[in-house]
Amino acid sequence: MTVSRTICLGFLAVITVGTLLLALPFSANQNTWSWEHLLIALFTATSAVCVTGHIVVDTGTYFSPFGQFLILALIQVGGLGYMTATTFLLLLVGRRFGLRDKIAVQQALDRSEMQGGAQVIRSIIATTMIFEITGIFLLVVVFTPAHGLTRALWLATFHSVSAWNNAGFSLFPDNLMGYQASPLLNLVISGLIIFGGIGYEAIFEMHLWLRDRLFPRPERLVLSLNFKVAMSTTLILLVVGTLAFFLVEVRNPNTLGSMPLSTQVLAAWFQSVTPRTAGFNTIDLSKMTTAGLFITIAFMLIGGSPGGTAGGIKTTTLRVLTSCTKAILQGKEAVILYGRQIPLSLILKAVGVAVGSLATVLVMTILVSLSDPELDFIRILFEVVSAFATVGLSTGITAGLSTFAKLVLVATMYIGRVGVLLAMGALLGDPIPSVVHYPEENLLVG
Repeated sequence: MTVSRTICLGFLAVITVGTLLLALPFSANQNTWSWEHLLIALFTATSAVCVTGHIVVDTGTYFSPFGQFLILALIQVGGLGYMTATTFLLLLVGRRFGLRDKIAVQQALDRSEMQGGAQVIRSIIATTMIFEITGIFLLVVVFTPAHGLTRALWLATFHSVSAWNNAGFSLFPDNLMGYQASPLLNLVISGLIIFGGIGYEAIFEMHLWLRDRLFPRPERLVLSLNFKVAMSTTLILLVVGTLAFFLVEVRNPNTLGSMPLSTQVLAAWFQSVTPRTAGFNTIDLSKMTTAGLFITIAFMLIGGSPGGTAGGIKTTTLRVLTSCTKAILQGKEAVILYGRQIPLSLILKAVGVAVGSLATVLVMTILVSLSDPELDFIRILFEVVSAFATVGLSTGITAGLSTFAKLVLVATMYIGRVGVLLAMGALLGDPIPSVVHYPEENLLVG
């Protein structure tokens, strides 16, 4: 039982328990039991634990208040990660934090060191509570006028937790389209998505950097390469995404074209944030242009940053690959980022993540296409990438997919959440170091 197998089986266990609980009669507003209801429970539980947001039924009307609470709990566990959640519970009951626990947390959070794992877990829980509670207070202001204080408090809690964990679940039938002109909701939800997806390590460094600026010390914090890459890449993607969606959809009367300029900018901004594995939408994605759908697919595949609640290949993987390309074009033999040389092992890992991700998307797209050949290819690709990158955005075809296609998406969401390399590690076992060195030989490439 390797660490990777422990993490993968842990997620499977949570999904199984969530499926059984959501399949209970009192978890839904209808008391009839059927195989279709069990499939809905499995799909929803997987989507919640994998913080994807894909749905085959309307969450707010199909599930009872108890079922909605279960979904929220699964989102929270899935967002924290199996190892983070279980380790925190073990710390609460006073269990000693052993070497195996440190290794598991290191792999689950993609950390470079094992020391301080218990303190990191506590910090993650505290950070999560601070952001989610702040989001609840701000969203209550938005929902109270139309729904009353009691209902608004539940709506704010559900959407704040869903946004921070980049889940994308909503209790409204049209997701957040009814609030596309609300600056407060758009900024709060997008803020939770960005900070939730940027990674806990980056948030901790940001806190320490601000502390040193407000309360100067003799020894000032030196920002890590991970922080610089994650922050700069995120900012670039947000700016480029906003401009791209605005230019592509501004003349489309079914999306941005019929809105006033201020709402157009707000919707374009939100649409550049939400493909980063969040799954919320303020426009009808089924009516987007083909160019808009393809841009969304690209942003979904990139995803957020390591160590957070986001999916995708991650911003750091993108920067390593683009820096490799830049180094080749400049005739350099080393990959340099912010004055630091990237080790070969990290480059190989980035290539492995990219190739494994593309291979998974390719295979799953072929399977769904064979199962539902009547659907447009762009919509099938959109659905598969959204599932793999744990985004949850959809063009509206999810509920109408065949049973086999839905099971394919369930497997895709699971692989995307645990990670391609971790899933392969669970299947193949720990790698065996080789002491054999082979001779080099040139190969024609490109």
